[in-house]
Amino acid sequence: MLIAILALAAGLLAQQPAGTPKPEVAVLKAGLGPCSADFIVKSADGMPVYAAAVHVRVRYGAFGVKRSDLEVGTNSNGEARIEGLPEKAKPLVYDVQKSGKKATAEQNVSTSCTAKYTLTLK
Repeated sequence: MLIAILALAAGLLAQQPAGTPKPEVAVLKAGLGPCSADFIVKSADGMPVYAAAVHVRVRYGAFGVKRSDLEVGTNSNGEARIEGLPEKAKPLVYDVQKSGKKATAEQNVSTSCTAKYTLTLK
């Protein structure tokens, strides 16, 4: 009897649908070094913002003569990541925007190689 109950319970648990899979984080791989920045972008009411553009101009090398413009969009959870940032570069200023609303964040990769930001568009 106990075995039958356990088998029935296991069968019911196996039939329950798994939770909604979490969307993949949008990742831009710059290939310039070991540093990274993670973003969570929210609206003024605290909801995640889909397809917000995260833009940064990276100036690196001797006297900052090398430049790269990088841009990645957020996923449906408002998440994005930029990997491969150089560890020796001028301070980075991230501009995040969607539908005329903006937010900014700064990262000095020489003192903070890995950064995490939660930004609210205003």
